[in-house]
Amino acid sequence: MASAKQSSDACERNKDPILAVLRAHFSDRERVLEIGSGTGQHAVYFAQQLPTLVWQSSDRTDNLPSVRAWLDESALPNTPAPLEFDVTQRWPDGRYDAVFSANTLHIMSWPEVEIFFRKLPSIMTPDAKLAVYGPFNFDGQFTSDSNAAFDRSLKSRGAHMGIRDFEAVNALARASELALIDDVPMPANNRLLVWQH
Repeated sequence: MASAKQSSDACERNKDPILAVLRAHFSDRERVLEIGSGTGQHAVYFAQQLPTLVWQSSDRTDNLPSVRAWLDESALPNTPAPLEFDVTQRWPDGRYDAVFSANTLHIMSWPEVEIFFRKLPSIMTPDAKLAVYGPFNFDGQFTSDSNAAFDRSLKSRGAHMGIRDFEAVNALARASELALIDDVPMPANNRLLVWQH
């Protein structure tokens, strides 16, 4: 029987640069909701490296077997069972003082991105932080030829996908009373953006 556990090379490559930013911003946090945990690699690695945090993973149904496999294998005390979560459906009941999401905004449709930001305050504590990793355009322009090629690849998979404009995303964040407090360049022409509620 094939293992449910999936692995992403990109997760392996970006986990340490992301961790450095999370250490700076999440060291005083208690409960993190990861929206779109994907394979589950990030959840396990960040929960291992940041053991004072409760790391709550979540994703759509199709991705949960891999997330569960990673969590079960690691058996960490600070990783509760993953939540089945689609941003267009019912949101979790709990409150979190940190939210993390990697490589999700360019997979969601733009209306789903709008829902993502509109609903965030319902699960955030008053001082919560949001950290979002991925590629972004600035002033309507790709930041590299590789990002332009990646955008074409995304659109070939689904017309609703695509690299988002930072200015449009930040406007959604501001509308939800989230203020940008950090913008960190990452390897492979990605960014890690941090907002605070």
